[in-house]
Amino acid sequence: MGQNLKTVRKRGTMYTVELKKLVDKMQLENCTPELDIDHILITQPDVNRPALQLAGFFDYFDSERVQIIGNVEHAYMEKMEKDHGISIMKKLLSFKVPCIVFCRGIEVPENMRKIAVEAGVPLLRSTASTSSFMAEVIRWLKVELAPRISIHGVLVDVYGEGILIMGESGIGKSEAALELIKRGHRLVSDDVVEIKKVSDETLIGTAPDITRHFIELRGIGIIDVKTLFGVESVKNTQSIDLVIKLEEWNRDKEYDRFGLDEEYMEFLGNKVVCHSIPIRPGRNLAIICESAAVNYRQKKMGYNAAQELYNRVTSNLMKNSGQND
Repeated sequence: MGQNLKTVRKRGTMYTVELKKLVDKMQLENCTPELDIDHILITQPDVNRPALQLAGFFDYFDSERVQIIGNVEHAYMEKMEKDHGISIMKKLLSFKVPCIVFCRGIEVPENMRKIAVEAGVPLLRSTASTSSFMAEVIRWLKVELAPRISIHGVLVDVYGEGILIMGESGIGKSEAALELIKRGHRLVSDDVVEIKKVSDETLIGTAPDITRHFIELRGIGIIDVKTLFGVESVKNTQSIDLVIKLEEWNRDKEYDRFGLDEEYMEFLGNKVVCHSIPIRPGRNLAIICESAAVNYRQKKMGYNAAQELYNRVTSNLMKNSGQND
């Protein structure tokens, strides 16, 4: 099965998260209130448990990550000789890690707290278990620090599938989205869609804060979808599962009529199935988008209508050929 590939690229950018935002999100207790955490930034989505560092091994130390102390690390620290423990802790904090989080409500040793204040490294505390805290922090940071681009298009949730409608200005993207909203589907973003790559398989789309829940209709102006149709008609984020590219009808161009060959569009290295839809007067774009969404769900569940038709035709041809022989 052939594959056509269209690519959307953007220069990589370093994204950061303020430590204060992490503290608020995870409801962490600041054990070093003397330190100003407003200007401390997190740049890495992964975390580190500094077990090897407490044992004195600092090669390949991921000092830019959030450091997490659990029961094991705390028990090891308790058994260390006082002078040796202070020496190790000073070396650990000399790397200027963004912060150290004590899980399970572990009490922060006073001598470590003093060293941390001198080094300017915040010590935080969580009542959550170490494993669950790590999983939630990694999940949240991967979204916050994900590579991202902004593109021109409309993102709509249709039957649970994220449909990204693209095309030239004025071709009817917003009108198609409005009709879908009237049919019970949900708007995520109109005009500008911010896309985040949260994993090698998942792209998440959202709207810029300034244009969230608004649609621009030429000849009418700006309408507020949330106010007009209710909160059930909008959604803040949605995975991008399918791209529908609207284009002017061209008599000289051949369009795929069977759907055996998948076409893809690439965003931030992730491929998304793409359908190019020619626009002619009288075509109902909302029904086309709904049908594309349902057909895509069928394919995910293992049923391919185009392949089924191909198999029937092939089987019929072989049957007729056998009768003629």
